[in-house]
Amino acid sequence: MSMTTNSPSVVDDDAFTVTRTITIAAPLDKVWSAVAEPEHVSRWFGRLELDGAGPGATGTLSWTDGPRIPIRIEAVDEPHSISYRWGNDDASGAVSAELDLATSTVFTFTLVATDEGTELTVVETGFERTSDPAFNLAEHGKGWNGELDKLVALLEGEAG
Repeated sequence: MSMTTNSPSVVDDDAFTVTRTITIAAPLDKVWSAVAEPEHVSRWFGRLELDGAGPGATGTLSWTDGPRIPIRIEAVDEPHSISYRWGNDDASGAVSAELDLATSTVFTFTLVATDEGTELTVVETGFERTSDPAFNLAEHGKGWNGELDKLVALLEGEAG
């Protein structure tokens, strides 16, 4: 089975957003689990550890070679959307142990069932509050390309 090919992230420097819409040949409930449940998020993104579920749950997201980034669930409309706020300011060179509302960004996954499987859109906002908006926009644009391609490969590989 060949992996679905998707367009790259779109960086909007004027609106301070990164957006990427992809198609995954997998049912909506499987994609929902992959973006909303820590044990499944950890299989493709970073190790997500939360102190609970639903809006207000806090914790960290970490990778093998990086710091523990503070994260909080902002909103949930299961199985259609979930929003996370995180303190991932790549340009600053430092990560706070606490989530700083003044400099954090929010990313939202929106899911729609389609004939081909699931359309997943991520929109990350709030870059104007980061230490270097242009740098962070570019880095996160590249990041969403790589991370969401891993998600497609994981879920479509399991379906094949």
